[in-house]
Amino acid sequence: MSAPGDDAQAADRAGYAGLSEEKHRERMQRKKELIDRKIAKATIERGVLVVNTGNGKGKSSSGFGMLARSLGHGFKCGVVQFIKGSFSTGEEAFFRRFEELDYHVMGEGFTWETQDKQRDIAAAQAAWAISARMMSDEAYDFVLLDELNIALAHRYVALDDVLAAVAARPPRQHVVITGRGAPDALIEAADTVTEMRVIKHAFKAGIKAQQGIEL
Repeated sequence: MSAPGDDAQAADRAGYAGLSEEKHRERMQRKKELIDRKIAKATIERGVLVVNTGNGKGKSSSGFGMLARSLGHGFKCGVVQFIKGSFSTGEEAFFRRFEELDYHVMGEGFTWETQDKQRDIAAAQAAWAISARMMSDEAYDFVLLDELNIALAHRYVALDDVLAAVAARPPRQHVVITGRGAPDALIEAADTVTEMRVIKHAFKAGIKAQQGIEL
């Protein structure tokens, strides 16, 4: 004879497919009630600051996914890319066709490619000037600052300037900042933070960057 709870544990191990129809309905009803209560408590309507960081792949990809959603809602959007300027990418080729998008590729490539610190600093400062202008303009509903965290990590852009601009932006404006090494103060200021973690990466197996995946 099975002990109390054994059947439930066995069903959990088997997933939802291991539940009877009645047990499945009961569990889904409880889950729906819990989620509905959480949704009902979320009543604040304002712009959010999202930070995507970590060493794993997907930081910029996530940011551009949110850009696509924003454009789908008819938002006025802005993009500033701080690093990826020396090579063409699929996202640039695709998104530049949207008239409601202000797209700026300001970087000159990775620092180990340029090998010119002053040029990198000048490019980052020019990118930040455009970023600050966008965040001060209520016409922009969504602003993506791609790889800004890299410029912050190298001290090419002042963190205090970024925090001040984020805090002073229009109340309903969404801002997404990507790049590894996000500073603690930016993480603290953010509403949503995701850290991408590497489990496997094709590059480590000798596979070069692929169009549609990295490019």
